[in-house]
Amino acid sequence: MSGNSAGRAFIGSFTSAGGQGITAAAVDRETGALTVVGATDAVPDPSYLVSGVGPGGTVLYAVSETARGAAAALDVSADVPRLLGAPQDVRGEGPTHLTLAAGHVVTANYGSGSVSVLPVLPDGSLAAAASVLTHEGSGPDASRQAEPHAHQVVADPSGQWLLSVDLGTDSVRVCVIDPATGELRLHGETALSPGTGPRHMVFHPAGRFAYVLGELEPTLTVCAWDAATGVLEPLSTTAVLPEDVSAEPGTRTYPSEVVASHDGRFLWVANRGHDSISVLTLDVTGEKVSLAATVGCGGHWPRDLALDPTGQWLYAANERSGNVSWFAVDAATGMPGHAGSLDVPAPSCVTFA
Repeated sequence: MSGNSAGRAFIGSFTSAGGQGITAAAVDRETGALTVVGATDAVPDPSYLVSGVGPGGTVLYAVSETARGAAAALDVSADVPRLLGAPQDVRGEGPTHLTLAAGHVVTANYGSGSVSVLPVLPDGSLAAAASVLTHEGSGPDASRQAEPHAHQVVADPSGQWLLSVDLGTDSVRVCVIDPATGELRLHGETALSPGTGPRHMVFHPAGRFAYVLGELEPTLTVCAWDAATGVLEPLSTTAVLPEDVSAEPGTRTYPSEVVASHDGRFLWVANRGHDSISVLTLDVTGEKVSLAATVGCGGHWPRDLALDPTGQWLYAANERSGNVSWFAVDAATGMPGHAGSLDVPAPSCVTFA
């Protein structure tokens, strides 16, 4: 692989379940194939990764989904990722997600139901947490929603706002970050249908709509997004599985991730339990969503979906079958066609440099 046909992917995996931690892989842009080039277990249970740009090139940031959660920066200029400074305590429990915003790394801490902000230093490493915003509330599912569980934090397309998705409180919080101090201030909170257990969300490329995926109910909520006022407004809800699947006795599906196509025509949803990828079509505005089909995920328990930078390849991290599968995306229909698989024990996520 050489020239424009090659890229780099990073796969997080649960070290507590036999995973290697963070695996670096070469990506063949022509075939979608992944080839492992190096791995490190320097970060325990790196359940989510995001890449950024530092003074020396690409810097990879990871959460450590442990009881005393941490975030880490890694230099990925060589084949084996290397810690860049010491991992930092996020002052929260079980972080499951992170993002980059206003010169900071922001983590969503599932166990403690909080969001932490850590400054990024000039060399790309992390400083101690500057602020922590703790969520409040609960939901109707006593086993999963007795308390807040922040599951994801994302920046909106305008870069003005941070949104945290909370499975425990059935809501999305809109926050503002102070670039100078890292202080996170709550701006507003949007309530979603009780018991849906929102897990992740994604914005339409045009920025006017957002799609919030439920984990406890296999549904997708379409929301209008106003970047001028920082207001998220629920509009409609769509099932991400066919009715006959949802009605099967004893069958329960826990959707994990929603991904939008670069052109704003399709959404893809990973379904744990049903072990599938749902293909949803969007109208020209992005407001109307329709379930078109479901296809097999190429393994068991797809915890994450990721679209490569070209938009041609979709990757599923199948946690319980221990593999990452890749799919060629049909540009006309959005349908993913299975093209290959790489054995990776207990994978949790895939991201690209």
